[in-house]
Amino acid sequence: MTKVSQDIWSRWLQHRRDGDDPEARRLTIDLLQPIRDRVLDHAAINEGDSLLDVGCGDGLIAFGALERTKTGTVLFSDISQDLLDQCKAIAEDLAVINRCRFLNASAEDLHLIPDASVTVVTTRSVLIYVRAKASAFRESYRVLVPGGRISLFEPINSFGYPSPDHVFYGYDVSPVAYLARKVKAVYRKAQSVEPDPMTDFDDRDLLGYAEEAGFEELHLHLEADIERPRPEVSWEILLHRAPNPLAPTLQEAVDQSLSPSEAQEFFGHLKPLVEQRIGTRKTAVAYLWGTKF
Repeated sequence: MTKVSQDIWSRWLQHRRDGDDPEARRLTIDLLQPIRDRVLDHAAINEGDSLLDVGCGDGLIAFGALERTKTGTVLFSDISQDLLDQCKAIAEDLAVINRCRFLNASAEDLHLIPDASVTVVTTRSVLIYVRAKASAFRESYRVLVPGGRISLFEPINSFGYPSPDHVFYGYDVSPVAYLARKVKAVYRKAQSVEPDPMTDFDDRDLLGYAEEAGFEELHLHLEADIERPRPEVSWEILLHRAPNPLAPTLQEAVDQSLSPSEAQEFFGHLKPLVEQRIGTRKTAVAYLWGTKF
């Protein structure tokens, strides 16, 4: 019998990230593969390496690492047991289970992993959920052998945040800004931790945390873009996907904050903008890699 997961992280990756739309999920995977490749390129994996993928999720980085070495091993680490179970099942199907280990642990507390026991640490879009980012870097440094490498990718959500009252999801909603404020309040309540770990850092902070932890030969590439919304993000996908595991979908946020007549007015203004891509998408991401000497 298939297990029905109640884990928010697993539920988001499997369903809510893409609005349960198979085509949207395929497009997301297509967008993530180049990120995976760059993280692994910077990790410079060699035969026989042992790689720790912190916050492995559904295994994007970890399985990519296994493809790059015939003798290396990968430790899948995540706070979600559901996702670890999913990765274990995939590893069994791919006949690579003998080169895999699985650990339920957070990025800032890897105490079950011995000092100087892995040669590579990778992570993707994980520190954005971690309040103790400095501790996460120190833990990554601790578990690496001398000469070990760290390679990571993180969205920089503080870029362009917060948006003005009249802007919602990058669209100008000035005529219904009073309704947009109500909807935004739902998102703020869902992520009410202060300071919010998703927006309390930028690329310079990441570099600082890594240097303070002891890493050397550090490199960071920041990429920032201001462009039109992606054409593949349809109205239905936007309506039913959640921007992160802690957040509601747009439909859920509107249901919680607006009356039926207000929702009709709000959607009546927003939907044409989405369908005609009359908006601005602001994104920034950082790649960081370095070495423990």
